[in-house]
Parts: sequence; structure tokens; C-alpha cells
Amino acid sequence: MVVNEETQATTVNDRNTELKAFDDTKAGVKGLFDSGVTKVPQIFIHTPQISDNIITIQNNKLVQFQFPVIDLAGIDEDPLKRKEIVDRIRDASESWGFFQVFNHKIPVNILEEMIDGVRRFNEQDTEIKKQYYTRDFTKSFAYHSNFDLYSSPAANWRDSFYCTVAPSPHMEELPIQCGKIMMEYKEHVMQLAICLLELLSEGLGLSSNHFIEMECAERLAILCHYYPPCPEPDRTMGTSKHSDNNFITVLLQDNIGGLQVVHQNQWVDVPPTPGALVVNIGDLMQLITNDKLKSVEHRVLASNVGPRISVASFFGRESSKVYAPIEELLSKDNPPKYRSTTIKEYTDYFRAKGLDGTSALLHFRL
Repeated sequence: MVVNEETQATTVNDRNTELKAFDDTKAGVKGLFDSGVTKVPQIFIHTPQISDNIITIQNNKLVQFQFPVIDLAGIDEDPLKRKEIVDRIRDASESWGFFQVFNHKIPVNILEEMIDGVRRFNEQDTEIKKQYYTRDFTKSFAYHSNFDLYSSPAANWRDSFYCTVAPSPHMEELPIQCGKIMMEYKEHVMQLAICLLELLSEGLGLSSNHFIEMECAERLAILCHYYPPCPEPDRTMGTSKHSDNNFITVLLQDNIGGLQVVHQNQWVDVPPTPGALVVNIGDLMQLITNDKLKSVEHRVLASNVGPRISVASFFGRESSKVYAPIEELLSKDNPPKYRSTTIKEYTDYFRAKGLDGTSALLHFRL
């Protein structure tokens, strides 16, 4: 027994040493790729989760699902068209927790330049990029590899930068490679989020501005991922299974693919569609709608092609406001399923837990 404990302690110490050595390079996974590694380092290897009974159906699909794709054209001109879109968004948010939108009014050149901005930042000289590397998430701009590097069971094969762009961006802290386009993209994606929140409110029988008045889009944080090609994609993940700790997410992804969502206990591919944006419900939206709208687990597969680039816009609020299930959605037969919480409490718990394959919502359930 003593031998086993010593062995276990040695393994933990060795892993911590490897994690710190990787972190101290400040070069991220891109640095590993540039060094020409042919094997995935031990800290990135994901062991199969015995408790995970979700079926993977990438190639030999058990059931052919039609991922929801919604055309937003006409929402402000045609009341009947708007009602149809509201119904489709509500249905997708209840059953999938995910959908794609097009005709969203964000110009294609803005989408393309945003992707290019992420590429420029990640592919610049490493010594320049290192100055932004930090695990202090109170900073306006933070570049890092794996926010949960020291708490997750295994690291993911990606680098990221995180920037709070609303309500009070600090332009002087943004890198020149992507700062300007982030501010342009921010203006467009915030208008889209407000539109989507209005449609979701209407779908639940609430007033159009209900979620806006709840300040569900008061804060916007943009998280940009860069997934270098992986030498052993079957041994690691691009992003582990998780749900988002916000109200809604608007995702811009390139044409590489790899995003999957859980639907009817199966992993289903989210096809990259040129010009379209992916929208998903976050944990806090599921909490305030008392499980009416679903925050669904998703992941990104590692790949030997790339780099894959994605831009996730997370909409939420500053940390002090208390949120609980909306009274108008409750009844004697539908009592509250979650306790009240603040954004700070939820976010702190989510970050401390890391992407361990479990939902943070369980911690707040009554």
C-alpha cells in the first residue's frame, strides 16, 4: 500500500513538473507543433471515459440528424416570417441547444478578417506573443494554453486568447494583429446577440426585451482558439466535452470542422457552413429558463490538418447581479430547479472545476 501511494505521488509530481515546463515556455501548443513533435506529450493524452456512454457517429452514423440551420432574412419586415423564425429558434434551443444562422447581417469580409486576425496573432514571432501570455483572467487581454491546465484531467491541443470587449474595452491593451478587427466584429456580433435574445424571449412567451432587460448581453467576452495540426489526433482532444458558462454563445468557425454536439445520446458533427454562425444556449440561460432551453455539451476533435481557428463570443453580465429561474416561467407544476447565483460564483466554480466532462449546472441544482 505504501508503495502504491509513493508511486501515485511520484506520478502526480511528474505530471505537475511536465505541466509547469510546458506552461513556462509560453509558446503553447503552437510551440510544440513548430518544434516538430511526432508524439503527443503525456499531459495531452486523454484516457477513455468509462462513464461516458455517448455514441460517436462521425462516419458510420446510427441516425441521420439534420442539424438546425435557420435563415434570419425577413425578421424585421414580415411578421409571419418572424413568427416562423421564432418558432424554429425555440424548437432548436429546446431540443438541440444549438443551431446555425445565416443572413445574420454580418458582412462576410468581417468574418474572414476576424479569422485572419486570430491567425496573425498566433503565427507571429513567439517572443513577441509571449508578452501576452498570462493566467490572470482579470486582464483585458489574456493569451494562454488551456485555462484549466493545472486542474483538468488532460490538456487540450489548442491555444487561446481571451478578451473582454464590452462594456468597457481597453483598446490600448489589444495586440495590433487583431485589435482593430475585434472591435469591428464586436459591434456586429452584439447586434446579432440582441436580435437572438429578442427572438428567444418571444419564443418563451415573454416580452421581446425581457432578456435584454435582464442584461444577458451586457458583457461580451471573445475567446479565440487556435488548433495546430496534431501528430496523434486519436490520443487527445481539441476541446474536451463541456457546456458554456454564459447565456448564449455565437461561434464563428473556419472550414476545418471538428465541432460536435450531443444530441439524443450521440455525438453529431456541426458542419462548417461558409458565412453561417453557430449559436448555442449557455448554462445560465438554462438556469434562468428552468431547463426550458438547453445548454448542451459539445467538444472539438483534434485533427492532423489545420490550423483550425474559431471565435466564440460569450454573452453575459458583470459579476454582481443575482440570477434565478424567471418567475413568469414557473408554476405549481414547474417549480424552480436551480438556486439563485451570481455570475461570479458560477464562473469561479466553472473555472475551478475545469473541463472535466461534467456540467457545472449540477452544482446549482435544487
